[in-house]
Amino acid sequence: MPRRDYQGLLFIGDPHLASRVPGFRKDDYARVILEKLSWCLRYARDHNLLPALLGDLFHFPRDNANWLLGELLALLGDHEVLAVYGNHDTPTNELGDDDTFAVLVKAGRLRLLDRDGPWRGDINGRAVVVGGTSWGRPLPEQFGFETEFRGSAFPNRVWERGEGARGASAPALVFWLAHHDVLLPGYDLGRFSPFSIPGIDIVVNGHIHRPLDDVRAGNTWWWTPGNISRITRSDIARRHMPAVLRVDIVAEAPGWRKESIGVPHEPFDAVFHEQLVEEPVSDSQSAFVQGLAELQARRTGSGAGLMEFVEANLWQFDADVAERVRDLAKEVAEHGQI
Repeated sequence: MPRRDYQGLLFIGDPHLASRVPGFRKDDYARVILEKLSWCLRYARDHNLLPALLGDLFHFPRDNANWLLGELLALLGDHEVLAVYGNHDTPTNELGDDDTFAVLVKAGRLRLLDRDGPWRGDINGRAVVVGGTSWGRPLPEQFGFETEFRGSAFPNRVWERGEGARGASAPALVFWLAHHDVLLPGYDLGRFSPFSIPGIDIVVNGHIHRPLDDVRAGNTWWWTPGNISRITRSDIARRHMPAVLRVDIVAEAPGWRKESIGVPHEPFDAVFHEQLVEEPVSDSQSAFVQGLAELQARRTGSGAGLMEFVEANLWQFDADVAERVRDLAKEVAEHGQI
């Protein structure tokens, strides 16, 4: 039976598990990230925290090794874990039967908040709700207790009065998991800005791998805690410290206390191949030379060298030709090592 003596929540961002090594990682990536997730779940258990995954549990939506799926099933079996899926968990905007993430949901190892509805309970004497919206789905415009809690274990009248399961006179705290392109200070690739969602106190968003400052829109906070994995060989990834977000539910206002908790990890240079060509030969030759050197020296599981080489040289072609070359490169990269 799931435990109900939680003291808070643990938000785990974008593990990107994969049995095929992504990018230019040179370590035993699958084992390393699996151990990171295991560490997170142990930390949650040891500190009485309810774990919640912010999407992109997997890096590739399908064709993940059976041994990895088997270890995940065993690992998640000892925990109650809330989750939404991300853009890497499915090749479309809908979770499909062939997606590895769907296997975990069907096995009962993950509570998919879109499908199963919000989690609700009493955490440290306070009524708490945790809902969620997966990738490709619209965030709610509001959250209403009267409709969401009909037929739940807690009578509507209790939640409407703003009382917890123990009858404490305090409004319920509503957290909402998301995996969306949010336009935030320090991240200008988003598709929309944070907005106020009546009835939701805090949106905790995955998808963006580095932590960003909190933003408040109306009565709704938007938190971006970052993730536990480093995928790309970049200056941002070099500076990034894998971490989870711990939120303790407390009696004093605003009802929560949060802290970023570092996840054990190796130095950047220990997990990524070095960049072979750092000094440009010339403006016209540098991209070609660098990409060719990577292709000759690296045989990456995700075809990272090939994709970098292609992207760096597509400027030479017309748009239609460039798109076709890109599609062919992706198709090659998805079928074995490059």
